[in-house]
Amino acid sequence: MESAATGRPAVLVAAVTGVLVLIAGCGGQEGTDGGPAEDGGGGYGSGSAAPAAVEPGEPEEVATGLEVPWGTIFLPDGSALVSERDSAEIVRVSGDGTVTDVGTVEGVSPVGEGGLMGLALHPDFPDEPYVYAYYTSESDNRISRMEYDPEGGSLGEAEVVLDGIPSSSRHDGGRIEFGPDDMLYVGTGDATRSRLSQNTDSLAGKVLRITPEGDPAPDNPFDNHVYSYGHRNVQGLAWDEEGNLYATEFGADKLDEVNLIEPGDNYGWPEVEGPGGGDEYVDPLVTWPPEEASPSGAAIAGGSLWVAALRGERLWEVPLTDGGLGDPVAHYQGEFGRLRTAVVAPGGGELWLTTSNHDALGSPVEEDDRVLRVPLE
Repeated sequence: MESAATGRPAVLVAAVTGVLVLIAGCGGQEGTDGGPAEDGGGGYGSGSAAPAAVEPGEPEEVATGLEVPWGTIFLPDGSALVSERDSAEIVRVSGDGTVTDVGTVEGVSPVGEGGLMGLALHPDFPDEPYVYAYYTSESDNRISRMEYDPEGGSLGEAEVVLDGIPSSSRHDGGRIEFGPDDMLYVGTGDATRSRLSQNTDSLAGKVLRITPEGDPAPDNPFDNHVYSYGHRNVQGLAWDEEGNLYATEFGADKLDEVNLIEPGDNYGWPEVEGPGGGDEYVDPLVTWPPEEASPSGAAIAGGSLWVAALRGERLWEVPLTDGGLGDPVAHYQGEFGRLRTAVVAPGGGELWLTTSNHDALGSPVEEDDRVLRVPLE
């Protein structure tokens, strides 16, 4: 059946087998060919033994037939808004799988890995009825906010709150999340100009921290929008219960990373990739070879950090320990292709994942791209 409002198929929940397999899929990291992979990963926490990993349940399809879904945010009613990178559209996905069009974000110019990417909901929504979107325009990457009407299910006019983030056909970052301090955190990429990552006057290759209006957040370390620097391509941001911020980052040829983000710290790119930077650069907590990961979206639930892997075609679970992060465990390896986004559903009992098989490096099946529901309890 179709949605009366939009004519989109009204997709209903269907069960999918989510069995952990032992053979890697054949996807590719953005800008990198695929390759064989193993189950392990490198932990750089305290060295303490990791607790037993939670075994997530079998994933279910919530929605199918999307066009490279990227950002996913939950509304107070439990439905989600999902951005489509290449169409520049935002759709609403209800818990029963019904998909309806919400609107097209103005000014998006998709190219390569760029387009309509991360979404964030104002922390005081619906009193402040804003949806924020990170996207590629004809000249840069930027963030706009739009009023969203929950009753009518429609977007208002886009208001640019931050522009001038360098863009390219690759390494555009794109993840935005409101933190516990109600500031908006932004993961950007180096836009293939790696030297910009070390320049604290540039917005490229950074984690940014801004107010809801787009100004530099109070107490930022460089008196501008920059919170941390020396990053290559940040696409995942997540906080634990103590307020620690973890970020996932694409490596080049050696190691992908999970980093603990502290204000003013330098994470090394392009001078160093992975650990070994000495006192000048911050070492990652966890690393993987790129063929095992290409880590994008990140979420924390059930005592673990969950990381969606593109080239690795799996969901990584990284247990939280008293000293940092434990040894990663892979789930659903090769089952659903490239995984882009992981978000915690309201109540914390399940994750929603999105696939990214209709991008240039995927091998889509008939149902792609999909939103998947993963029970955690």
